[in-house]
Amino acid sequence: MTNTADAHTRMRPLKGRRAIISGGTTGIGRAIAVLLASEGVKVFICGHDAGHLADALARIREVGEGDGLVIDLANPDNVLAFFDAAEAYLGGIDVAVINAAVGAGGLTQMSEPELRYAIALDFTAYLLSAHAASSRMKPVSDLVLMGSMSAHVLGPSSTVYAGIKAGIAGFSEALRRELGPKGIKVSLIEPGKVGSNMQYPGLPDEKQRAMIAADEMLRAEDIAVGVHYLLTQPTRTVVQQLTIVPRGLEE
Repeated sequence: MTNTADAHTRMRPLKGRRAIISGGTTGIGRAIAVLLASEGVKVFICGHDAGHLADALARIREVGEGDGLVIDLANPDNVLAFFDAAEAYLGGIDVAVINAAVGAGGLTQMSEPELRYAIALDFTAYLLSAHAASSRMKPVSDLVLMGSMSAHVLGPSSTVYAGIKAGIAGFSEALRRELGPKGIKVSLIEPGKVGSNMQYPGLPDEKQRAMIAADEMLRAEDIAVGVHYLLTQPTRTVVQQLTIVPRGLEE
């Protein structure tokens, strides 16, 4: 019998780990929560719609264990409340996926309240969530930040979102160096165009389904598989940046 023991690096098991996932009720966050729960990870999620939360938890509980709450992380006081609730339910945090975000367009296309909200949720809440997660994590834990290819594919209608995601990319790289010696692995995932309600109203569901069928758009589950890859790598490694784009679309 052929010995293949050295053919693949040892994968870290997911079963028994505890994950907090912001924006885990729809889209990418929901797909991540469902996949991790199916692998034996106990998950805690949040979103700002009670119906979406109920739907996500129903699916999570079909395959594993999880809970969550309705909360708006654009309010900075709510970030700590979310992490406190998660820690109380999970008994500790081994994985944090910082994902909750809202779409944003060109600077001159947005009202000032819309601009302030996007900054609060897409940037300030990311940093506050990373701060809350890192203070609760022990070696070896994983902190995953959800970025975007919008940080590199610049256009006149992506001013605010691109600027924020470029900031997240720089923050992630520096944070990896800051937290690495403390046993916390920091990774950034930068997806291309993904089917979700963030694509409304420009790309309705029918158009999104057609683009996915033509390999011009990703499914949320494709990004979840990327998170699975990050979390199962050996403790000695950090995948500092993972870019996932549709094969059939020039990004």
